[in-house]
Amino acid sequence: MAEAQPVHNEPLPGFDGHIGLEYLSVGSDEMRARVAVRPHHLQPFGLVHGGVYAAVAESMASYGTAVGAGEGKFVAGMSNSTTFLRPLRDGTIHALAVPRHTGRTTWIWDVDLTGDDGRPVATSRVTIAVREAR
Repeated sequence: MAEAQPVHNEPLPGFDGHIGLEYLSVGSDEMRARVAVRPHHLQPFGLVHGGVYAAVAESMASYGTAVGAGEGKFVAGMSNSTTFLRPLRDGTIHALAVPRHTGRTTWIWDVDLTGDDGRPVATSRVTIAVREAR
């Protein structure tokens, strides 16, 4: 089976680009992404910093909500609860985000993050606000 290719050919701007987030599929019903672990992702004890997992989850949920909410909407994170399940030191973080609620003013996403072996490393529940753009 061929390896999934990133949706964007150029690095993403801003923080998402800094952490090396690559979207493999983008949609309002499912998002897939990955991050190749690099030295700047690690905390002082050599493990992937928990903030990397939280940032990946929030970025994915925000992007998926923006796609689903459509033009003329402003979306922003309201809450992010990330639980760290096992340490990761290297390899790739693989992420799958699925919406659990797609309301008029809020969307709620569950994001599962795994290592190369498919074992879970973290899980997040992210709530995104949806408002009229100004």
